[in-house]
Amino acid sequence: MSNFYEERATMIAAGDLQEFVPFGRDHCKHHPNALNLQLRQLQPASELWSSDGAAGLVGSLQEVTIHEKQKESWQLRKGVSEIGEEVDYDEELYVAGNMVIWSKGSKSQALAVYKAFTVDSPVQQALWCDFIISQDKSEKAYSSDEVEKCICILQSSCINMHSIEGKDYIASLPFQVANVWPTKYGLLFERSSSTHELPPGPPREPLPTMFSMLHPLDEITPLVCKSGSLFGSSRVQYVVDHAMKIVFLNTDPSIIMTYDTVQSLHSVWALRRVKPEEENVVLKFSEQGGTPQNVATSSSLTAHLRSLSKGDSPVASPFQNYSSIHSQSRSTSSPSLHSRSPSISNMAALSRAHSPALGVHSFSGVQRFNLSSHNQSPKRHSISHSPNSNSNGSFLAPETEPIVPELCIDHLWTETITNIREKNSQASKVFITSDLCGQKFLCFLVESELQLRCVKFQESNDKTQLIFGSITNIHAKDAAPVEKIDTMLVLEGSGNLVLYTGVVRVGKVFIPGLPAPSLTMSNTMPRPSTPLDSVSTPKPLSKLLGSLDEVVLFSPVAELRDSSKLHDSLYNEDCTFQQLGTYIHSIRDPVRNRVTLELSNGSMVRITIPEIATSELVQTCLQAIKFILPKEIAVQMLVKWYSVHSAPGGPSYHSEWNLFVTCLMNMMGYNTDRLAWTRNFDFEGSLSPVIAPKKARPSETGSDDDWEYLLNSDYHQNVESHLLNRSLCLNPLEVSQMKDEDFSQNLILDSSTLLFTHIPAIFFVLHLVYEELKLNTLMGEGIRSLVGLLVQLARDLKLEPYVDHYYRDYPTLVRTTGQVCTIDQGQTGFMHHPSFFTSEPPSIYQWVSSCLKGEGMPPYPYLPGICERSRLVVLSIALYILGNESSVSDESSQYLSRIAIVPQKSQAEQEENRFSFRHSTSVSSLAERLVVWMTDVGFTLRDLETLPFGIALPIRDAIYHCREQPASDWPEAVCLLIGRQDLSKQACEGNLPKGKSVLSSDVPSGTETEEEDDGMNDMNQEVMSLIWSEDLRVQDVRRLLQSAHPVRVNVVQYPELSDHEFIEEKENRLLQLCQRTMALPVGRGMFTLFSYHPVPTEPLPIPKLNLTGRPPGPEMEYCTDRESYSLAAGLALGMVCLGHGSNLIGMSDLNVPEQLYQYMVGGHRRFQAGMHREKHKSPSYQIKEGDTINVDVTCPGATLALAMIYLKTNNRSIADWLRAPDTMYLLDFVKPEFLLLRTLARCLILWDDILPNSKWVDSNVPQIIRENSISLSEIELPCSEDLNLETLSQAHVYIIAGACLSLGFRFAGSENLSAFNCLHKFAKDFMTYLSAPNASVTGPYNLETCLSVVLLSLAMVMAGSGNLKVLQLCRFLHMKTGGEMNYGFHLAHHMALGLLFLGGGRYSLSTSNSSIAALLCALYPHFPAHSTDNRYHLQALRHLYVLAAEPRLLVPVDVDTNMPCYALLEVTYKGTQWYEQTKEELMAPTLLPELHLLKQIKVKGPRYWELLIDLSKGTQHLKSILSKDGVLYVKLRAGQLSYKEDPMGWQSLLAQTVANRNSEARAFKPETISAFTSDPALLSFAEYFCKPTVNMGQKQEILDLFSSVLYECVTQETPEMLPAYIAMDQAMRRLGRREMSETSELWQIKLVLEFFSSRSHQERLQNHPKRGLFMNSEFLPVVKCTIDNTLDQWLQAGGDVCVHAYLSGQPFEESQLSMLACFLVYHSVPAPWHLPSVGLEGSTSFAELLFKFQHLKMPVRALLRLAPLLLGNPQPMVM
Repeated sequence: MSNFYEERATMIAAGDLQEFVPFGRDHCKHHPNALNLQLRQLQPASELWSSDGAAGLVGSLQEVTIHEKQKESWQLRKGVSEIGEEVDYDEELYVAGNMVIWSKGSKSQALAVYKAFTVDSPVQQALWCDFIISQDKSEKAYSSDEVEKCICILQSSCINMHSIEGKDYIASLPFQVANVWPTKYGLLFERSSSTHELPPGPPREPLPTMFSMLHPLDEITPLVCKSGSLFGSSRVQYVVDHAMKIVFLNTDPSIIMTYDTVQSLHSVWALRRVKPEEENVVLKFSEQGGTPQNVATSSSLTAHLRSLSKGDSPVASPFQNYSSIHSQSRSTSSPSLHSRSPSISNMAALSRAHSPALGVHSFSGVQRFNLSSHNQSPKRHSISHSPNSNSNGSFLAPETEPIVPELCIDHLWTETITNIREKNSQASKVFITSDLCGQKFLCFLVESELQLRCVKFQESNDKTQLIFGSITNIHAKDAAPVEKIDTMLVLEGSGNLVLYTGVVRVGKVFIPGLPAPSLTMSNTMPRPSTPLDSVSTPKPLSKLLGSLDEVVLFSPVAELRDSSKLHDSLYNEDCTFQQLGTYIHSIRDPVRNRVTLELSNGSMVRITIPEIATSELVQTCLQAIKFILPKEIAVQMLVKWYSVHSAPGGPSYHSEWNLFVTCLMNMMGYNTDRLAWTRNFDFEGSLSPVIAPKKARPSETGSDDDWEYLLNSDYHQNVESHLLNRSLCLNPLEVSQMKDEDFSQNLILDSSTLLFTHIPAIFFVLHLVYEELKLNTLMGEGIRSLVGLLVQLARDLKLEPYVDHYYRDYPTLVRTTGQVCTIDQGQTGFMHHPSFFTSEPPSIYQWVSSCLKGEGMPPYPYLPGICERSRLVVLSIALYILGNESSVSDESSQYLSRIAIVPQKSQAEQEENRFSFRHSTSVSSLAERLVVWMTDVGFTLRDLETLPFGIALPIRDAIYHCREQPASDWPEAVCLLIGRQDLSKQACEGNLPKGKSVLSSDVPSGTETEEEDDGMNDMNQEVMSLIWSEDLRVQDVRRLLQSAHPVRVNVVQYPELSDHEFIEEKENRLLQLCQRTMALPVGRGMFTLFSYHPVPTEPLPIPKLNLTGRPPGPEMEYCTDRESYSLAAGLALGMVCLGHGSNLIGMSDLNVPEQLYQYMVGGHRRFQAGMHREKHKSPSYQIKEGDTINVDVTCPGATLALAMIYLKTNNRSIADWLRAPDTMYLLDFVKPEFLLLRTLARCLILWDDILPNSKWVDSNVPQIIRENSISLSEIELPCSEDLNLETLSQAHVYIIAGACLSLGFRFAGSENLSAFNCLHKFAKDFMTYLSAPNASVTGPYNLETCLSVVLLSLAMVMAGSGNLKVLQLCRFLHMKTGGEMNYGFHLAHHMALGLLFLGGGRYSLSTSNSSIAALLCALYPHFPAHSTDNRYHLQALRHLYVLAAEPRLLVPVDVDTNMPCYALLEVTYKGTQWYEQTKEELMAPTLLPELHLLKQIKVKGPRYWELLIDLSKGTQHLKSILSKDGVLYVKLRAGQLSYKEDPMGWQSLLAQTVANRNSEARAFKPETISAFTSDPALLSFAEYFCKPTVNMGQKQEILDLFSSVLYECVTQETPEMLPAYIAMDQAMRRLGRREMSETSELWQIKLVLEFFSSRSHQERLQNHPKRGLFMNSEFLPVVKCTIDNTLDQWLQAGGDVCVHAYLSGQPFEESQLSMLACFLVYHSVPAPWHLPSVGLEGSTSFAELLFKFQHLKMPVRALLRLAPLLLGNPQPMVM
């Protein structure tokens, strides 16, 4: 029997046995393109396998084509999640025929198709590869680069690459590829060498066999290798050896394993980027080391040709430069390669550098590989003269551009030559595995030898290279790594599946449902009697597991019952499988801890290898122990633990800890079945058959021991204390307490065990783990489990201070006495006491407490990687409380002492890199520094919530500091930690690309979906309703601008109209309305600017133009549009020279301004011949014009060109040319319309002189006009013979219109009030002129033009603002359809309306030079007469307003609701020549002024958290916010409501009134909390904990407390302190009821009180007097008082006896244990063994005591309470 159990003990049970079928196989059959596959059905796998072991090859990646039609393969890898969180599922890449199917697992299902690809020719190979995008090719930059994740699909002539982002690349292959490998840098190709490739003769060079491609758009370049030659000098050369085959490639570390088919040896190479000097060696290799220029001019091809002509072989190296291949590809004499030349697409040739020249080169580069033999004209004959000559060099250049190699392989290791007779063969499988202690092995399986060879390797100390060690051979038929648990599975020749870690055997793997293979192989017939007698335990393990034999057997009965079950099941399965003759054939597809087993019958099963430990506590302890033990012992310990833990029927989660303790103590030499506290462990019966001793009792009947066992069990004790027991009056049984003396003799530790000598080290690291777990409030249960183990070890090691420490932490768990196991005195010497072991227990709470009190402390011991929280707490206290800034920036040895077996330098370096402090962000105070550092090391809010509240308080205090005024450039993580979600969301959005934004409302509201699309459905209603909340102006604008619905024509038939006239009247009216409808779209475009996000694959929705009733065609004959050509030329010239003024570089000889002047005013033409300007009579090719310039054609273009060239230059001399004429004679020569343009041009040049008032506008009118012009309201016309009144009045209105237009340009988009009032006045004036009796003198057409111009100016100033007065003007003009109103005026009015609501209120106009140029084109003040009139101005130019629009709307979005809201902004303007620096308050959402005018923008309190955007640092941040719909996240402060809910702020005032009268805080009703906060957690707290119910009784007091605490937290903005307040209150109450079973809460209260009285905190309060209190100042003294009182009452009620007993080391009552511990902790009473040094007896006065105790750092309060005991007074002195 015992034999059976021993074998089971070393078995490892695999879990999760599932049948495995590649997911893609099934999907392939149903894939749309699967018709061709259907014809040649994929045969079932079982038929493919012949008996000779080819089976393993079929599914493998190097697909051995048995027959074209059944080719399928797949590979699996660990799931990669997009977001970057840890995922644990498989991804599969399946290849069959022309298809590749990529499927992924997820949380919800095992596998689902992610992508499926179908290509044109059979897929040879498919793989995952990550390409690096960055341009920087140096090794250093590698880590930070962006990566493009791709799938690569290899076909015979090309390779397709598809990236996850959806980019597709295709690269044609210039040679046949045998294999593709993904590397750290890109792809690596192996060229397939055809069988009859000749060894190159003297003239021929070998071609490289390995090539790399670093990015789908890069060239394919040859690989270089650097190997040390025999003489020690290393050579750099191309890889050309055909015998070298790659068998394995790994990305991290980046290494390649190759197999040399000639020498039959495996080698390992490091793969890295080429260094520049190696590049040069390969490229500049020149035949005769000639002069440098010789090397430079002769390309290597010519050098090659020269060597050919000489007829000698290349001297130094068989490879010169790669370019020489070119000559072969051209020659007809290379029949060697029979590859078809693939057609090379231009796309493939385009290099990533998109310069055309490079494109040519890289094209020739691809050409160069094209080793086809079909080219009939060898190039080399054309080269006749000296190859060095320049012309020849240039002739050859494009072809011989050398290819720069990208990757290099460095030789690292080659296996030593084994026995010559043994034929070494190529490894069929290679992988890297690491053992449980992190030592790495490169394992390769040589199938012919049935050997797995494992080479140990490690990084050198300086991390630059890998050092390979010795080879270990393991007998194996197949193997696979189990990466997740650092082990590997080995399939032995016998069919056993064995688990190894590194080269240490762990045990056989038992697969439920498969037989133990050794039976099936050896016993041909199943013998029912002894199915297990042939099993022999492997030797090495029996030694290791020796000590497990003594493990206790619980109840023999259970054991027998259990084992019989095992027998039956095993035996039955045996028989069934026996007939099938199944065994494991091979192992494949390892992912994490899952592998697939291929069985001999062709089916596959996937199994899971169990993890090392499931509970976090056991994992942490194992890690710590592993860290401290020497590697060999650590591996043995872990192997032993693993084989116990993972045995068939292993433990459940709860008993895992008990199993761990038992196993660990056994290895330390304990006899756990005799030890009282481990004896009662309940393993849930599952373990009994596993760790059974050999001496199993044969007795079937049971014995008295069974009864004793039962009585001592926990179960019995639970039943005994049950209420039912008492009610039934059952007497408790007398348990014979397992005779204690019997134990005391036996319990001596066995010093021969594995871990005996390391007990002190293990104890110390477990103690550190215990201190670490104290910092995680979620690990309470784990700590209590751990204490039991620590106490036992501490007692046995006679470490009193430790036992006392545990007692103070867990008084009820740690009895003062307990069972001690003796350690033989002689053996103690063998124990290894490590140097870091301290006799005083390190305590993290004590350390923090000392820092807060300002006392010095020794550095805190720390286990790197395991005790990370301790490290974090220690360093943050050092930084924030001690104020040492350097504590987080350097290795900080003064606060932490690192623990290591041997001082390891490399680790320290690692740490330094890991925790280096990045100064990227602006940090001013210690608080900010702490917060930024904590996020740097990955500390999050969730971590903060699990820290105990006293420890977390300093960190929370720092966070509270930072929350008030954070910098706007902090990274997202920092903002999250300080609780400013508004900022973190902003930072997060900032990284998103522009595109569909947060605010775009996808679904149009219900009403619009039914009606036809009027082109305005995509507007963002939410934001517009916030901007214009009081009225329906937006609906009005939509009504005015829609063209999709027919307009009703109402014409009343007056009695005097004949029917015929009536119809004519109706047609006239219809024509006018049609003209208006056709003029709408430009305006509507302005209104809906940037509101629609088109999808490239869908047609753009274009709203209808509903003209029911056809408009008549153009009224005038078509004419040549010379004027608009001239204007376009002028505008173009102006744009080219925009704002350059007189410094027109390179055009000074053209005299541009003078010529433009001439074109403006007229005169004779000038004809320029060469450089001389001579006046020539031009031939009369324009009949009408003669030799003068036709000013009507040229003037507008010339005027505007001058305006644009001298824009904003304030050049007075040019401006004077443009002044309006001031004599009647001259006025007669100028078309009045042109005066508008001149005035406009003049004002634009004198930009700074424009003033927004009517006085300035009038000042542009010349005196003669001002004096004589009629005011249009007069009835009588004054008659005058020498003045032409018509000319004067027309000149007057046009000049004023021009001045108004310039005003519009100057203040475009500024919403300047004076400009608005001024322009509004002129608009009104023009409207009154129009209805005046003598408007006919000026002409209604001219007045309408001027009115339109003024209206456009007004709309420019108020662009995007939706101003109501301007809207009313536009609406009035919209209704006006009769009279002179033609298409052009409607166009102008609706453009004005569009500008007014530009982009739905999100856009405004800019006044930059280019914007003004665009607006000049768009708003040119001559409007077309009808819809096809382009004579004076091309209508398409009207759309150029888009170039002047810029997003300037800032929309506050509440970060909690994600809805736009109102917020108060304070905008600070920079000072300018017109005004000082000023501040202005705006209510957002609002259009901001132009950014270059602003200094800073601030979201003002009190409702929202303040937020500052400083524009003096640069406007980039704000610009990116505005471009993404202007979303600025804001966060409501507690106790505040949004402006929508509470416009006047009265509800929030409630908060302030209560806050000021603190005494009435009790009266705070929980219902009112909704006025303060929208936080659901706080609302429900108020609901459940603060609402009084009927007859509360004593609970009313708790309710009041909760209400006032809640109120405090909400008004002081510290809701995160609510749990701390409540925890403190609960602790006080528990202490009052004397129910404190553990003192950690008391510790926390103590730390809180110490923090608030610490010096650093007091200083902070003085520096920031206005700052809100972090914790209520009245609450803390109450806490202090209550605790003092409770403890003092206990002292008086007999506690003093207890304290005295403790201090003098005498026993005391058990009932007082917990209160005593509380007293000792709270008053920091030193342990008894510190006191003798003081000399207790004989002190007479308190002063003497004070003096004696000063070095013990005991507070005076505590000493006062101890004084009576120490001085012998009967009564304690209570303060």
